[in-house]
Amino acid sequence: MDWKSKLNFAYSTNPDFNPNEEEEKEQQEVVPPLKQQLIVAIERKNRGGKCVTLVKGFVGPDAEIEKLGKTLKTKCGVGGSVKNGEILIQGELKQKVASILQEMGYRVTISE
Repeated sequence: MDWKSKLNFAYSTNPDFNPNEEEEKEQQEVVPPLKQQLIVAIERKNRGGKCVTLVKGFVGPDAEIEKLGKTLKTKCGVGGSVKNGEILIQGELKQKVASILQEMGYRVTISE
């Protein structure tokens, strides 16, 4: 561990404390698609009258949700983003997104 990473650490009264343990806990494991239950929904609030398709419930590291978001945007041919653990796809594409996710092996619930 170099001195720059030690600067982020203030003080611990726990004699068994190891600052490296926190870094290990932050890394999430990749959960296989068959064990994930994703929720696909449409949202119109605070979007200036535009609709977005939301995919919620993804469990895994940020790199994996970014990769899934990019795949969905490419297959739908639209823009979107990943924020706060949710994938936002521009437009009302609930059925298309759900079918793409099912083809990829995810369990999908379509919310009304």
